[in-house]
Amino acid sequence: MIQKMLIANRGEIAVRIIRVCREMGIQTVAVYSVADKEALHTQLADEAICIGETKSSESYLNMESIISAAITSGADAIHPGFGFLSENPTFARLCEKCNITYVGPKSDVIEKMGNKVEARNTMINAGIPVIPGNNDGITDCIIGKDIAEKVGYPIMIKAASGGGGKGMRVSYTADDFENAFMSAQKESEMAFGDNTMYIEHFVEHPRHIEFQILADKYGKVVHLGERDCSLQRNHQKIIEEAPSCALSEEQRREMGQMAVKAAIAAGYENAGTIEFLLEKNGKYYFMEMNTRIQVEHPITESITGIDIVKEQIKIADGEKLPFTQEEIVMKGHSIECRINAENPDKGFRPCPGKITEMHFPGGNGVRVDSAIFSGCEVTPYYDSMLAKLIVHGENREEAICKMRSALGEVVIEGIDTNIDYEYEIINDSEFISGNFDVDFIEKFNKDRRAVS
Repeated sequence: MIQKMLIANRGEIAVRIIRVCREMGIQTVAVYSVADKEALHTQLADEAICIGETKSSESYLNMESIISAAITSGADAIHPGFGFLSENPTFARLCEKCNITYVGPKSDVIEKMGNKVEARNTMINAGIPVIPGNNDGITDCIIGKDIAEKVGYPIMIKAASGGGGKGMRVSYTADDFENAFMSAQKESEMAFGDNTMYIEHFVEHPRHIEFQILADKYGKVVHLGERDCSLQRNHQKIIEEAPSCALSEEQRREMGQMAVKAAIAAGYENAGTIEFLLEKNGKYYFMEMNTRIQVEHPITESITGIDIVKEQIKIADGEKLPFTQEEIVMKGHSIECRINAENPDKGFRPCPGKITEMHFPGGNGVRVDSAIFSGCEVTPYYDSMLAKLIVHGENREEAICKMRSALGEVVIEGIDTNIDYEYEIINDSEFISGNFDVDFIEKFNKDRRAVS
């Protein structure tokens, strides 16, 4: 049985995990950088240990310091949250070697699914539809150009390792291929220390659909339905909803079955996400697997009533999944807005500073996941997300109305945020109609600039 959990993260996800551990009677250890000494997660945990200086590389990415903190505090488990080391196979392997329970999949699975080429080949062998492209990683631009010609333009150039939109470029013709390839490769090397790339056909104007899966240690795998994450800026999600209004029941059933099949093929354990691109003609393709909890997991919790973080911990502790696929019922509709410290009217410039006053909405079907409080300092060193505002309604129309009301009630003073910007999106006619794809935000921003 897990007795003490170290949370290898910060911000709202660290707070989220601490609260779940409290419910389960598990002691908690927070780790923090010098900049986060007064952060909420350090105040809520039973213990708090400083693991380094302000830079992520010297603190939240410092594996040795985190493992040392776990051993020193007597923590027998580590939850990595999302971001930072959550998809780092070396960190998971270190936990395994130190006999510390890692709340996530095995290190070899993280490694296999984190490498886009290997993940792609795994899916091909399992009969999962993938986007046409090369099956082996490449480092040479000339070879890449030959592959692009065979696949057919437009093509997407992607880093074989990593994620989060890093190391990705679109090439529309042979004339711009070299510049796109070299640019993506350089970014990949800087972000992941790997210059291996792969090339696939660029699917134009798709929806981004992801299926949440849970898998225990005994071979049982279920999915918890899908989330529509098509509203993105620079490959970073802004607003997500569940379920997707773009899927028919037949598509939902088929894609869910494929997601489970994909997880089984990967030999997966714990919570994970199978991501698909959905074309307007109904065809869909496997894009990648995220081997961690997702930022947007609350909307799935809202429609299923299942606490995904709690299930993660129970799975890691050796418990069996307590429900079958047939017992999982999706009810209503849920939407999440990410509230960021940024100014959309000034190129989404980050806006660190001191929060002087704040108020979050409440009521039936309204949830806020956050780690901010009045008087806290929003530093410029980490992700700009301040909070996640989640609503749940009986249907999509009610959820939109509820989100409109909730956004109108949020108050965060002292810094700039994107609250008004998200309010505009929620009130946009195309969003309300459900007629959008991954290019929606780009068009929306252009229209906004034209009006201003």
